[in-house]
Amino acid sequence: MPPRKDTDASVSVPCFYGAELRFQREQAGLTLEQLAEGSFRGLSFLSQIERGERGMPMDLARHVDERLGTDGFFQRRCEDAARARRVGIAPHFADVAELEKLARTIDDWAPLLVPGLLQTEAYATAIARSAMPRATDTEVEEVVRARLNRARLFEEPSPPRLWAILDGSVIRRRVLPPAGMAELLDHITEVVRSTRSIVQIVPETVMHPFLMGLTRIMTFSDAPPLVYTEGLHSGQVIDYPALVRDYRESYDLLRAAALPPEASLAVIEAAAEECRNEAQQQHRP
Repeated sequence: MPPRKDTDASVSVPCFYGAELRFQREQAGLTLEQLAEGSFRGLSFLSQIERGERGMPMDLARHVDERLGTDGFFQRRCEDAARARRVGIAPHFADVAELEKLARTIDDWAPLLVPGLLQTEAYATAIARSAMPRATDTEVEEVVRARLNRARLFEEPSPPRLWAILDGSVIRRRVLPPAGMAELLDHITEVVRSTRSIVQIVPETVMHPFLMGLTRIMTFSDAPPLVYTEGLHSGQVIDYPALVRDYRESYDLLRAAALPPEASLAVIEAAAEECRNEAQQQHRP
């Protein structure tokens, strides 16, 4: 058996608490199997937390505190982390926003809106104001800033490989005036070409398995894949292997139904040019 690789607690917050969990478990003389017993989480999930690959959900934090007698330490950790992540990010998406930084690949299906990693400031602002009509300017700015900051993961030495499939209606939905839409569509093209990402367009007339809400599939170098689905005010992370495989198969069928990548970029570029022409016509005397 190869020697165990201890988690470096200085690398990140999840690594710090993962190392603490392992220390407390071993101090209590428990194996991972014994600690997992009575929780709703599997052995592999706890192992990933100890290695700093995943954050700890609140239900597991309560279980761990009870089994290890840590006086609410891990529950407080979850509450603090949730508060830190909550600025500008919906609570149901907070864990996914953290996980995307660790992902090897990100496969997005966007039936209604441009994915967050491809949005411009103007587009993100319009979406935020539409979703939160009673929000203050400060609250909207926090949401927009958090969304744009997520795209900084492309600047990392080994960023995730993004593959986004958009419904054809997404690039034609006039969320912004023509000039703003042209800027958005140009931005999508620029990100795709500069990061070697892939974007495909599904024509609206094509039938496919994903006639439903937003879906994301993420894979990791040292952890099992995850699926994230989202509705209006909620989201769900799915890690059950059989369901993940079903989603992966449906996503592969979606790829087959979409236009090829270069043809898709041509559609986006043509839509951007149409918006530019419309914007110029509006400014003519």
